[in-house]
Amino acid sequence: MVPAKFLKPITSVKDLYEIRVEEGGNIFWVFCCFDEGKLIILFNGIQKKSQKTPKEALDKAEALMKKYFELKMEQKNEK
Repeated sequence: MVPAKFLKPITSVKDLYEIRVEEGGNIFWVFCCFDEGKLIILFNGIQKKSQKTPKEALDKAEALMKKYFELKMEQKNEK
């Protein structure tokens, strides 16, 4: 299990998470989701400078997640 310090769910967007990464004194957040419980799909990321996550970044991550699963479903239906 990954500690909540490094991976936590985004409460406002179902199935979306943020991964916390520290590098050289900077903190970055990468938005992601799980696919079939084993595969982690990474989307956009930001350098977070406050506790509040910018709405634009969350909207983009949510749109990317939706598009990922739409494309996956299309490919599955083509087979």
